Amino acid sequence: MHGWSAQVIYEVRVYEAVEGRADAMRSRFKNEVIPRMSRHGIELVGAFVSPVEDGKLTYLTRFASEEARQKSWASFGADPEWKAVKAASEADGSLLRQQTVTVLSPAWSGLQLQ
Repeated sequence: MHGWSAQVIYEVRVYEAVEGRADAMRSRFKNEVIPRMSRHGIELVGAFVSPVEDGKLTYLTRFASEEARQKSWASFGADPEWKAVKAASEADGSLLRQQTVTVLSPAWSGLQLQ
């Protein structure tokens, strides 16, 4: 994978809510996902919504390597607290219609943004 294993990488996730469930999806992310991220080695860089309601939540995370990314998400997904929260929040059906995951590495090392 382009030698990513020893390189800092970023991940962009776009969550698209089931119709009428965007507020519940965003609330779960803010109140339940974010507080659990750091304990699984997931560094949240930022979370974003469109200025025009589109039912989506986009967020950016950073990891030390591709291996760290995979381990962190596996750990998060296996967390018993998260499993219980997710199940309770989806008692009336899934909150997510679709999710897109994009993994990126810096184009140039040492690039300083102004």
